Amino acid sequence: MTLTATRAARSDIYISENVESVTRSYVKKLFDEGLVTVNGAPAKASTKLKPGDLIELELPGPEETEAVPQDIPLDIVYEDADVLIVNKPRGMVVHPAAGNEDGTLVNAVMFHCGDSLSAIGGVLRPGIVHRIDKDTTGLLAVAKNNAAHLSLSEQLKDRSLSRTYYALVHGNIKEDSGAVDAPIGRSKADRKKMAVDVGGREAVTDFQVTERFGRYTLVRCKLRTGRTHQIRVHMRHIGHPIVGDKTYGVKNEEFTLPGQLLHAGEIGFIHPSTGEKMSFSAPLPEDFRHVLDILRKRNI
Repeated sequence: MTLTATRAARSDIYISENVESVTRSYVKKLFDEGLVTVNGAPAKASTKLKPGDLIELELPGPEETEAVPQDIPLDIVYEDADVLIVNKPRGMVVHPAAGNEDGTLVNAVMFHCGDSLSAIGGVLRPGIVHRIDKDTTGLLAVAKNNAAHLSLSEQLKDRSLSRTYYALVHGNIKEDSGAVDAPIGRSKADRKKMAVDVGGREAVTDFQVTERFGRYTLVRCKLRTGRTHQIRVHMRHIGHPIVGDKTYGVKNEEFTLPGQLLHAGEIGFIHPSTGEKMSFSAPLPEDFRHVLDILRKRNI
């Protein structure tokens, strides 16, 4: 992997901030194993970068290991022989990746389901049909067999699987409802981020204002597509970044939060076996509700 430095920084900090899904400890391991060069020369973690420096990373290939079951509590909203609906907490990664090898939703689901998970996602993503970000909370559908996985994946493609999110954003959105239709691709300036890009993939988010608080707005967002960080990028694009978003948000937040106030509150799909239309909802997490309580008291 090649990065071009856009600012002055320590090399380990710059890499951890600009390579998706890696931790500082994983980056340290790359330096310890001599897998990082700057302008062609071996680099240390403390090497100071200048704008324009060329950083080369030799990322080890995926280890031939499988995700392992771990006894991690799950907030299960629904379960049958085909699907499992889980309310994911903030801070939990969905599946193992570089720097997050365990402690993920997959590890927890494997412990809970045993061998009853689809194999389509491979040994590191058994049962995983779609994802939500580490610091986004809410509902996720897990497939317990291959037939269910194929059915849910097809519903994602034809958009019959619906996903609705609630977000608290900065500013007062003038419109009561609308749609953000703007393609999304990997940011050319920062590879760890996504961005609106005319050369990106189609991305459409419908939104509806549910409550106004002057300097903040609570919105209900429905995905027509499912791009990485879609709602977070789209809300920033229209000038209303999500409160608490450390990647796409504002620098000086009024509230001290562990992550963005974005919650996957509703999911709906056609059951893979019965053909029944099913829908599920999950309440906002406590920190989200706490901020709303403060804002509502101000409005009284």
